[in-house]
Amino acid sequence: MKITALQVFYFVLAIIGLVVTWYFNLQPRETGFIADLYTNSASSSIANDLFVVVTAFLVWSFIETGRLKISYWWWAACFIFTFLIAAATTVPLYLLLRERRLVVMEEANVL
Repeated sequence: MKITALQVFYFVLAIIGLVVTWYFNLQPRETGFIADLYTNSASSSIANDLFVVVTAFLVWSFIETGRLKISYWWWAACFIFTFLIAAATTVPLYLLLRERRLVVMEEANVL
């Protein structure tokens, strides 16, 4: 299977998403993580925005997983990692998995 520039891009984004989120996740805090999300109106807006986007992504990716015949184990891992690691890591990771599947399907003339 060939590796495309888009696959590399998604991989790099997943790594960046891991680093830039966990740098802040590992910082000491006086209150809980969820409480910190709602410290002010700006952070509350971003938190609510992220919750809606993540929900839409998880529904779309579940449907796409079945449509492209990607293993549901990958989807389950991305679902869990979205909450344990960060959506900034798992969304590009899922897009990488999806792109790899599309390349395989294209090479097999399924698309």
